[in-house]
Amino acid sequence: MRLKPFNTNDYSTAIYFGRQQNHPKKGHEGNCINRRDCLGILGGSLASLALTSRSRAEKAHSDLPVVDTHLHCFAGPDSNKFPYHPNGPYQPNSAATPEHLLSCMDGAGIKYAIVVHPEPYQDDHRYLDHCLEVGEGRLKGTCLFFADQPDSLAAMPSFLKDREGSIIASRVHAYAPDRLPPFGKPELRKWWRSVADAGVAVQLHFEPRYAPGFERYIQEFSDTTVIIDHLGRPFQGSPEEYARVLRWADYPNTVMKLASIPKAEHYPHQDIRPIIRQLTSAWGAERMIYGGGFNTDATPDSYRRYRQDLLGHLSHLSLQEQAAILGGNAAQLFGWS
Repeated sequence: MRLKPFNTNDYSTAIYFGRQQNHPKKGHEGNCINRRDCLGILGGSLASLALTSRSRAEKAHSDLPVVDTHLHCFAGPDSNKFPYHPNGPYQPNSAATPEHLLSCMDGAGIKYAIVVHPEPYQDDHRYLDHCLEVGEGRLKGTCLFFADQPDSLAAMPSFLKDREGSIIASRVHAYAPDRLPPFGKPELRKWWRSVADAGVAVQLHFEPRYAPGFERYIQEFSDTTVIIDHLGRPFQGSPEEYARVLRWADYPNTVMKLASIPKAEHYPHQDIRPIIRQLTSAWGAERMIYGGGFNTDATPDSYRRYRQDLLGHLSHLSLQEQAAILGGNAAQLFGWS
């Protein structure tokens, strides 16, 4: 599957009309009303406006599908059919199955989703294959192969070819000194070339201090989409380190993912709102996607609330821009449109 490039013209008309305002006609100057009538009219007008705004929001968001581009599924620690890899850095103690996912998606109004293959399975993708089979077209996935492991690197091209259309990206991690890709070595360039040749995206999960190691490949493989996970982890680097990530918006092949939105009441107790403003200003709504809210304890209500909380951070955007981030962009990029 070749990723479809963003076509901002698809949304320009909708975004334009989403910003229009209705200007009421002027009333007759000779009409006189008392204070009680005025308050009644005002109250009715405000209620009507609230209902109209809510209706417009619901319609704008329903015009495009909702797509969650970031979730993990696990068979659980007791699964003999889909065991965790011995080299996995962590092992979830509860299952998060595709059946549970699809039930939550139905209840939360999410049409499609991306299962991000998690590290506990390393480059064993059997459970991912199971998830995609259960999803029957509503689910696609990312894969995980390691440039510094010759057997893993050699296996990736055939894996991507055999699953053309169902795998949207190959993910790489760089957030622990003992688990880094081989920066500056031929193996990492070979890994990137294999991803580019398959026509899928590179998905980067990293701390900002490791951003310089990826930059040369983003530039060299300018026709390959690069998805930046978790807002680029703004609170896990210095302002100077994160400023470099922000400059990646200048590369038109980069896409910013709004996922793992931290809450101010949790560590590191910082307000994410200014960061999201920076990101929407730098990338624009047409180069952003969203993900998150599903886990082993998720319910349709909690899944929906996550999305609604994110919308609270996007209130400075038009309704159609919000809808594009919530799914329109991902549907087009990943072949669901």
